[in-house]
Amino acid sequence: MTYEEVLKELKQKRFKSLYFLQGDEAYFIDKISNYIQHNVLSESEIDFNQTVVYGRDTNIQDIINMSKRYPMMSDYQVIIVKEAQDLSRSIEKLIDYLAQISPTTILVLNYKYKKLDGRKALAKALKKKGYLFTSDKVKDYKLPDWIIGYCKSEHLTINPRTAHLLSEYLGNDLSKIANTLEKLKVVMDGDTEITEALIQKNVGISKEYNTFELNNALGVKDVYKANLIANHFGQNPKNYPLVVTLGVVYGYFTKLIKYHQYSGQVSDRDLAQKMGVHPFILKEYQKAARNYTMNKIARIFGYLREFDLASKGVGNVSTTDGELLKELVYKILH
Repeated sequence: MTYEEVLKELKQKRFKSLYFLQGDEAYFIDKISNYIQHNVLSESEIDFNQTVVYGRDTNIQDIINMSKRYPMMSDYQVIIVKEAQDLSRSIEKLIDYLAQISPTTILVLNYKYKKLDGRKALAKALKKKGYLFTSDKVKDYKLPDWIIGYCKSEHLTINPRTAHLLSEYLGNDLSKIANTLEKLKVVMDGDTEITEALIQKNVGISKEYNTFELNNALGVKDVYKANLIANHFGQNPKNYPLVVTLGVVYGYFTKLIKYHQYSGQVSDRDLAQKMGVHPFILKEYQKAARNYTMNKIARIFGYLREFDLASKGVGNVSTTDGELLKELVYKILH
């Protein structure tokens, strides 16, 4: 089941006896677990019928024993096991409970950053009974769409470019993105559109000076703009660490190599997916591909390795990160 489907069932009060929430994306696990914790039982029922424990402080047998208890003056008891991944060595013993699962217990296990071995009995049984939810990371190229969808659910609007800018700056951390959007909503004073200007003022992303714009300038070989951004980064090293900039530029040219590899062989949508970008910025890579051949990109990767080592002091005694970046930009563009 998807996150949306699980939440829809919960809101309809169609509860399962067990929710095994596993996977690398903690955001969806926390949202489901928190909804159950705060919405299944009434305030008067919680004291006697809701238990929250941590994996490091309990064991599987204690969880099974708790789950077999009957609720007091309530239709359900709720047991939430946080950090259940700490029980990974003995988690397979939970299979014993599935054979005689209590219909009056809602057991929630938050098994973050790990997944059960799909070949073993527990995972197979949980999946068969519909108790298993896997929370995977949202792919980078899907992040702008996720941001747009999240904004829509909060009755806000954001255009694809602004969503892409936000995803580039915040990275693939849904909790961080959601918290940022919530903070923006507070300062919007009734407005409904999240703009680049709003982000620039409240999040700290400069509209003109950011790695997204640096990559665009490099892609179209805009010498003036690329150097302007490089100079700004060099003057503000704490806000724009060279190691982060090198990583972003490396990622950009890695995607450009994939463009060369797959362009003309697959549809634009499939091409964007293989590259790990949103389809709406594919045209920008198309322009960049005309300026950078595969051989040129191979040389750029060599420059990036060279300057990464130099930034760590290898063969470099006194050159600042800002000077290194300006030299790197020059080599890429010429």
